[in-house]
Amino acid sequence: MRIGELAERAGTSTRTLRYYESRGLLPARRDGKGHRTYDEGDLRLLRQIRTLQDFGFGLEETRPFVECLRAGHPQGDSCPDSLAVYRRKLTELDALIGELTSVRAQVGAQLERAERARAVLAAEAEAPGGPAPRCELTTTEGAER
Repeated sequence: MRIGELAERAGTSTRTLRYYESRGLLPARRDGKGHRTYDEGDLRLLRQIRTLQDFGFGLEETRPFVECLRAGHPQGDSCPDSLAVYRRKLTELDALIGELTSVRAQVGAQLERAERARAVLAAEAEAPGGPAPRCELTTTEGAER
């Protein structure tokens, strides 16, 4: 098949295919007229690359999976190098989850503080005689701004 058909079937652009070719991820075969030619195996390579990229893998991280498919394995993730990339990605994801969990805890604490401060202000507003006069130069804790 020609580059346009491969791009359409893979859901990508011809420009992307040429880029993958320049990076050595897609073979650069040409017919007698100089046109790029591809087969079903190339489509399988592209689908593997796209799936991994959808999962957050960088283009270079897809290389072991492509090489595994090229080596004749039915799945691109059955080779040792592919498994190593999976392990590294899981370690990265675990670290990110840890960071996000920490940020979430901080945001949750800020929300609780803000809700308590709002409740205090609401209670003061409902007190007989209205709210107590507030100095605009201090916070509710009495520290200067």
